Amino acid sequence: MPELAEVEYFRKEWNPGLGQTVRRVHLHPQARIFRETSPVLLQRRLKGERFLDSFSHGKNLLFQFSGGGWLGGHLGMTGSLRVESVGDSFDPEKHDHLVLFLESVALVFTDPRMFGRIRFEVSSDSPPDWWLQLPPGVLTTVFTKERIVEFTGRRARTPIKTLLLDQSVFPGIGNWMADEICWRLHWHPARLSGTLSEADATELWKMVRQVSRQALKVIGDGWNDPPDSWLFNHRWEKDHQCPRPGCGGDLVRADLRGRTTCWCPVCQQEQRPA
Repeated sequence: MPELAEVEYFRKEWNPGLGQTVRRVHLHPQARIFRETSPVLLQRRLKGERFLDSFSHGKNLLFQFSGGGWLGGHLGMTGSLRVESVGDSFDPEKHDHLVLFLESVALVFTDPRMFGRIRFEVSSDSPPDWWLQLPPGVLTTVFTKERIVEFTGRRARTPIKTLLLDQSVFPGIGNWMADEICWRLHWHPARLSGTLSEADATELWKMVRQVSRQALKVIGDGWNDPPDSWLFNHRWEKDHQCPRPGCGGDLVRADLRGRTTCWCPVCQQEQRPA
């Protein structure tokens, strides 16, 4: 599933259309991605409007159009955005469930498995309520270490990996980023949140922000490959060793509360109850 940095990359994919007018809207009205909105309303209200701005927040996307139109999106498991040149050669493909034909480009939302979703609302110049109610982003000033100390204290029996996937506190952090954070902290992903001291919670806060900044820089700007010094490049491979200098432990993959998790048993040793 696309995470914070991948979502930011896809947001930028539509930016070549900024300032252009929607000439035509192509969509598959029965597609599950429209389960939270009216495709008829979207088709009717976006035609003739200009594409004004784009935003991302965690795993959510929002696009502003003139006439008070706000197009929201979530990429789900297999969703993606791309831009195509408008011409005789471009014809929407089977899984292109929403295509906005602008003056010189077409903005495409494609989703083979349709776990993603599209939201459309017509309001004022302010974003829709659901967007305004999203939790603070992990790189905002409102995302404080005090917030993390309090949250880990309330979820004492929750493994750190599971905790990091909670979008109500860590918007945009997904499976690979959570593994990366635990690995860099030398923490076993199954370590319970209740074992964290206040200093540990502060370290967690710092690492969430560090990994997020680096991911946005590397992946969010151009979909570049992270360096081999990250766990990222090794967590999906079989028979890979820990990339931490001086470690060399064989990486382990296992299910942790329904999510495939990767860690190094040498430098991320599990804490046993006393």
